[in-house]
Amino acid sequence: MKQAMFQEPKEGNKVLCGLCSHHCLISPGHRGICAVRENRDGTLYSLVYDRIIARNIDPIEKKPLFHFLPGSLSFSIATAGCNFRCKHCQNADISQLPRDHAGMVGGEPVTPAEIVEAALRHNCASISYTYTEPTVFFELAYDTAKLARKAGIKNVFVTNGYITPEALREISPFLDAANIDLKGYTDDFYKNICGARLQPVLDSIRLYKELGIWIEITTLVIPGHNDSEDELRQIAQFVRSVGEGVPWHVSRFHPTYKLMDQPVTPVKTLKRARQIGIDAGLRYVYEGNIPGEGEETICWSCGTSLVKRFGFSVEENHVHMGKCGQCGAMIDGVWE
Repeated sequence: MKQAMFQEPKEGNKVLCGLCSHHCLISPGHRGICAVRENRDGTLYSLVYDRIIARNIDPIEKKPLFHFLPGSLSFSIATAGCNFRCKHCQNADISQLPRDHAGMVGGEPVTPAEIVEAALRHNCASISYTYTEPTVFFELAYDTAKLARKAGIKNVFVTNGYITPEALREISPFLDAANIDLKGYTDDFYKNICGARLQPVLDSIRLYKELGIWIEITTLVIPGHNDSEDELRQIAQFVRSVGEGVPWHVSRFHPTYKLMDQPVTPVKTLKRARQIGIDAGLRYVYEGNIPGEGEETICWSCGTSLVKRFGFSVEENHVHMGKCGQCGAMIDGVWE
């Protein structure tokens, strides 16, 4: 166990957790919504500081990050637990493990130093805190990120954006990039499908950008839930208000976990979503989970094809020193 950061003692040995926007008030012997932070005699502890439940070497494109060190490898780790309860979670076997299995945490003991050493050994340019929600294993991510920065390795969050401003500011000096889910644009969607609220996510996205962390946004388009043109337009306009150079990934839904009664997202819906993003003034909009032309990076200035991808593979890259190889326009991202 590791004593948790961002805790405030309250009357009756209760503890207020200030790590995410749920702000759980946790009684002794109980856990927060994430199910991996527990109040023991008036002190909050992380139960997953040294319990890695998943680790892999992934292409950075899998996060997905298309404008951050394309073609590089990212050492990817996760612990059990999540502060969302998404009915469509593709990693529910680990994100919901404690909630679905009577508090079970699982995982194997790994230290921050061992994580960094493994990333170096496998020639990974970054470490991604991913698969579940990195906010809930913040202490592990924070200690690892500091060591990674010293070793010349970059740090990436793949996140639902529910972190508090205080926690984000704390880790921001060591955080280089984030892919943030903007799952929908209504409180009803967030409440009924994810067990959360919309506004903290919007505020978090803006703060990531203000802090100078490279961000890309992903929306999983689910038929009958968040696929109306009006909602997609609202999302696109919000992303544009954050920055015209912020990439937006509109991804295909496949039935999973507790949302098995919905169909796969039609290809035409994703193509329409992409066009909505372009019409809103976004420079880069990508179709996810459908390999093909919707994954291509096009120069916003001259229209030249710059990065050709197929799935998670980069087949061509004509961005040189952050510029279009044809017209010299600056291409938003971290390229070197």
